[in-house]
Amino acid sequence: MSDRTMRRQVLLFISVLSFSSVIGQVSYSIPEEMPKGSFVGDIAQDLGLDLRRLKSGKARLYTGGSAEYIELNKERGVLLIKDKIDREVICAETAPCALHFQVILDNPMEFFSITVEITDINDNAPIFKKGEMKFKISESSVTGAVFLLQQAIDLDVGGNGLQSYLLKPTDNFVLRLQNQAGGSKVVEMVLQKPLDREKEDRLSLVLTAVDGGEPQLSGTVQIHISVLDNNDNAPVFTQKVYKSIIEENSPPGTQVVSVSASDSDEGSNGKISFSLLNLLDSVSELFEINRETGEVTLLGNTDFEKKRQYQIHVQASDEGGLTDSCKIIVEITDTNDNIPVINVMSKSSAIKEDINPGTVVTMINVQDPDSGKNGKVQCYINDNIPFTISSTSNTFFSLTTESDLDRERASDYNITVTCSDEGEPSLSSSVTLTLQISDVNDNAPVFERSSYEAYIVENNTPGLSIFTVKARDADWNQNARVSYILEDSSVNGVPVSSYVSVSADSGVIHAVRSFDYEQIKDFHFRVKAQDGGSPPLSSNVTVKVMIQDQNDNPPQVLYPVQTGGSLVAEMVPRSADVGYLVTKVVAVDVDSGQNAWLSYKLQKATDRALFEVGLQNGEIRTIRQVTDKDAVKQRLTVIVEDNGQPSRSATVIVNVAVADSFPEVLSEFTDFTQDKEYNDNLTFYLVLALAVVSFLFITCLVVIISVKIYRWRQSRVMYHSNLPVIPYYPPRYSDTLGTGTLQHVYNYEVCRTTDSRKSDCKFGGAGSQNVLIMDPSSTGTMQRIQSEKSILDEPDSPLEVSILKDTDFLHPLVLGLLVTQ
Repeated sequence: MSDRTMRRQVLLFISVLSFSSVIGQVSYSIPEEMPKGSFVGDIAQDLGLDLRRLKSGKARLYTGGSAEYIELNKERGVLLIKDKIDREVICAETAPCALHFQVILDNPMEFFSITVEITDINDNAPIFKKGEMKFKISESSVTGAVFLLQQAIDLDVGGNGLQSYLLKPTDNFVLRLQNQAGGSKVVEMVLQKPLDREKEDRLSLVLTAVDGGEPQLSGTVQIHISVLDNNDNAPVFTQKVYKSIIEENSPPGTQVVSVSASDSDEGSNGKISFSLLNLLDSVSELFEINRETGEVTLLGNTDFEKKRQYQIHVQASDEGGLTDSCKIIVEITDTNDNIPVINVMSKSSAIKEDINPGTVVTMINVQDPDSGKNGKVQCYINDNIPFTISSTSNTFFSLTTESDLDRERASDYNITVTCSDEGEPSLSSSVTLTLQISDVNDNAPVFERSSYEAYIVENNTPGLSIFTVKARDADWNQNARVSYILEDSSVNGVPVSSYVSVSADSGVIHAVRSFDYEQIKDFHFRVKAQDGGSPPLSSNVTVKVMIQDQNDNPPQVLYPVQTGGSLVAEMVPRSADVGYLVTKVVAVDVDSGQNAWLSYKLQKATDRALFEVGLQNGEIRTIRQVTDKDAVKQRLTVIVEDNGQPSRSATVIVNVAVADSFPEVLSEFTDFTQDKEYNDNLTFYLVLALAVVSFLFITCLVVIISVKIYRWRQSRVMYHSNLPVIPYYPPRYSDTLGTGTLQHVYNYEVCRTTDSRKSDCKFGGAGSQNVLIMDPSSTGTMQRIQSEKSILDEPDSPLEVSILKDTDFLHPLVLGLLVTQ
């Protein structure tokens, strides 16, 4: 259906009545099958109500026990579709189809009648109950013979309902429609060309039923005709229309009417049988006809409140295939078989003792489906109570206070409302209402504890429930309804609302963000509990949230530093004894508690029988005597694990050089790190290099001799002077968190003279641990080492290594010695 067809037409009229209640009536018109949430009407604007009035009056819809298809949005003051509406399910063939309900407001109590008319859309195609129709027609049938066809049923109404029929082909028969009372049409097939059995003994036609909707829908049925011989008289009913009246709830088997027909033929061609043509509606379920006698009897129960009239179409057929039809109109009369149904539309379960006389406390709707006096109802209440009941319309009654109330005399009232109809005999029903008399708001909410502590593990999911605060109020109803509010405060300069939130209804505290124990360990805030009284009363409580640590940080290795450009090696002399301290792996973990307890394990090693790692301190020591057979290059992989669950770890690679002299170490590690590159133009480059070296050698020879003489003189001066030695200290690593990851403080230093940049390298005396640092890209060679072994054998003599820097295209080799204490 187009948008233009879906537009709603809104009709509004409001009338004001007495008895302290405003009764208005608003009508809307909407098409069926609108989607859920569709707009019906602006009830606030049409009734002239303020949105605040809808909220303060607790506006709600009353449907009288029927299905709720419409809902009220109090925030916008509009009516919306709550559930998809099918007009055919609600009203069937009844037109117009409308939903009736009321809008109820409290304080003061008001109600408004709302009517929503459901207009039909073309959502049902015409259908035939039987997939085919069969006829036996004599070839002697004269032109103009009429054959009654099965009617189609379209659940839509009005212009969307069944409009016309089409018959194809039309060689022998044409279609004729006859309008009946009530808008229905009798479908007849008229013979326009005589049949000839010798030419064609069977015919097949298609009857199509078409509705008037947009787009147009249709349904079809097959008509099979068998051509017979010589039956030239059709049955004729004595009456075209029969009428009958029965009471509702008549027992099954009750005779409704008897029809009769005659046939001038003799023998089998004059034998008549009767049948019902109503196959799609409820007629075939409620009535049956005797095929021989034409007597129509009741099969089921009729209900005046559901349907007041039935039309039965009867067909008389002879054995020659000729037929005639008639219509039976059955009227259903009402009996007083329904008691009044009392529906409490709105009531005040508790009212204040200072309420004014004449205030409406309860609205009642009384429904009696019967008609006339059987459906006319009067209501009354029990005596000796300060209330009265009065009628505001035919079906609505209001219960109001008649005099002042005193809670000290009566704290509640049980009011029995009895409603009776005027039928014979009279039927009645009653309902008991209980009204409580309440006090004013004089009690503030009280928390179960004076303060709260809650715990949450770090790295939590935002929105996680942390804790629940609970407060109770000794008042009644709204005065005791507690709401929880997070008071404004800040944590480390950030509003506390960015850390936690509090559910206003349940008091559940939720985490707004994910917490990090390493950033914040605890914080506190205040929660206010406020009741719903007027004016409201409140109280406060302090909540402290403790963040618990989680093992979310792996250990970090501080030493040895893993570098990408240089190869760091720890030197171990071949004379080292068992337990010789090679180096110490230093690591920290920013977690706390057992999550920061570190353990060290040797994961892989070139020779696992030579080294071991201290489980707690990370010290790498020898576990046997070093021998000459041990390889110079030793590679150890140490894994550092914390004690968390699950544990986290880090790995570090330690290179160890087993040697007594630096040349041995240099040759091994130079071969280990240096890649040999080959070039196809090697000869060209060698010739070019020879020419450059020859030129540079002659040029630099004089410069080198001059520099050496100058350095020799300067070294003589420095040797006889007392210039201070400048030490260098790498950063200290200590246990700043108190977690026990570093048990001692280690200092590393390298000592050089102030003029060491101009002279040969000077190194401090040998300590308990040596470290060799080499650049893999270095291609320099050591030209000379003076008296190395003799100097190493003298414990009081410093180790002096003189390196002659190469002046040609080779890079210098940098050798450093770190002494640990």
